[in-house]
Amino acid sequence: MPTDSSPLALAQALIRCPSVTPAEGGALDLLQRILAEAGFTVHRPVFSEAGTPDIDNLYARIGSGAPCLLFAGHTDVVPPGDAAAWRHAPFSGTVEDGILYGRGAADMKGGVACMLASALGFLRRRGPDFGGSIGFLITGDEEGPAINGTVKLLAWTLGRGERFSHCLLGEPTNPSRLGEMIKIGRRGSLTGRITVHGRQGHVAYPHRAENPIPGLLRLASALLEEPLDGGTAHFDASNLEFTTIDVGNPATNVIPADARAVFNIRFNEGWSAESLGAEIRRRLERAAGNAVRFTLDLQPSNAPAFLTRPDAFVDLVARAIEAETGLRPALSTTGGTSDARFIKDACPVIEFGLVGETMHQTDEGVAVADLDRLTAIYGRVLDAYFPGS
Repeated sequence: MPTDSSPLALAQALIRCPSVTPAEGGALDLLQRILAEAGFTVHRPVFSEAGTPDIDNLYARIGSGAPCLLFAGHTDVVPPGDAAAWRHAPFSGTVEDGILYGRGAADMKGGVACMLASALGFLRRRGPDFGGSIGFLITGDEEGPAINGTVKLLAWTLGRGERFSHCLLGEPTNPSRLGEMIKIGRRGSLTGRITVHGRQGHVAYPHRAENPIPGLLRLASALLEEPLDGGTAHFDASNLEFTTIDVGNPATNVIPADARAVFNIRFNEGWSAESLGAEIRRRLERAAGNAVRFTLDLQPSNAPAFLTRPDAFVDLVARAIEAETGLRPALSTTGGTSDARFIKDACPVIEFGLVGETMHQTDEGVAVADLDRLTAIYGRVLDAYFPGS
């Protein structure tokens, strides 16, 4: 094991690896060395697909048999942007006034460091015969296309006969204070493009043209005027947002030939991408009638809505959080997508990590005290999950 396996030292070491998607940057090499030294069997599969970058991944496991608790996460990060705008260099891992600064501190090298520190501490306390298995499933493709990462890494592990009982994903789930929130599910995501077809012409002779803009506004209104649903017990109502409306027309005296709009829907478990797409098409066709000519392009979605229903494992994690922070975490399904959408097909998965206020921002940072507290929470989870004799 490393000389200093504190969560701060591990987080700093990871941050100093410039692993901007799709670069591995040394982060997975670091994890491989530490895990192998601790007795884990470590694999480093690389996955490829035409038109996408090759991605390094890591899978490690220690122990034998069930139950198996899987820690999951990613070491890739988004670009830092203008490095000169940072308080400290984005890959320096500098600590100032109790805050660890660096790209990935919150999302999610800090969380990976806490998982690693807690597992190393658990093994020091209990040894390798603790009555089950601990796994690490770490990708370098969460912030990228998410094609050659977790989805393929899971398929690879399952193809080898690996099985998992539960998964704890270390995404930064807390809005402003450690202990506030566990994610027990995620909304799905569906993107669509509407093109209304007209006929180009001179604005002074509208009878010789067919303006597509009024038709597009008509279709957009039809999608917005009626709620998709009223929400469910664990999910807010599904929401449709238009993200762009465009005609690409540089001239002020020309009626355009086409008008386009793009929308994204974040939907709850009452829909699938297929049933939601059918509903969108039904609404558009009803509004268009014979008056509006349009085409609808629904992009393939790999982000379904899912829910891990509250059970003994969720309660175990919640009790560990409350014991360490004094807060009983809310069980939430808010926010964007995560790799949990892939993991849920292999085993029940929940997410709990650091405070995410600064993720993807300049001067991304986390409190050093929160790194220690999160490590202690994960340690309590391990102790309760593997009670021994």
